[in-house]
Amino acid sequence: MRKGNIYGKIPKKLPKELFNTIISGNKIKIERIVSKKHKSPKGYWYDQNENEFVMILKGNAELTFIVNKKFKKLKMRKGNYVNIPSHLKHRVDKTSKETVWLAIFY
Repeated sequence: MRKGNIYGKIPKKLPKELFNTIISGNKIKIERIVSKKHKSPKGYWYDQNENEFVMILKGNAELTFIVNKKFKKLKMRKGNYVNIPSHLKHRVDKTSKETVWLAIFY
């Protein structure tokens, strides 16, 4: 048995986003991500092999997706989630002072 607190051990300053794997298995990984005004590097797009379910547990964020060769913006706040299919290009454009994400890769 393993236990923890999703809001525990968050450093006051983060030069880069913090990624903590909570659990991983054969075809799944559950991760906590902490952002403090972080965003994707200019021109960078995530293009992942796995599907990703992501939920905002604290704070807010703005994402951009490329859907049918068009940019689609999505504003997220606490409680919002999105399921991102594999290879759907996306980026993080903005996060709040402290954003805590729950990400499930499958």
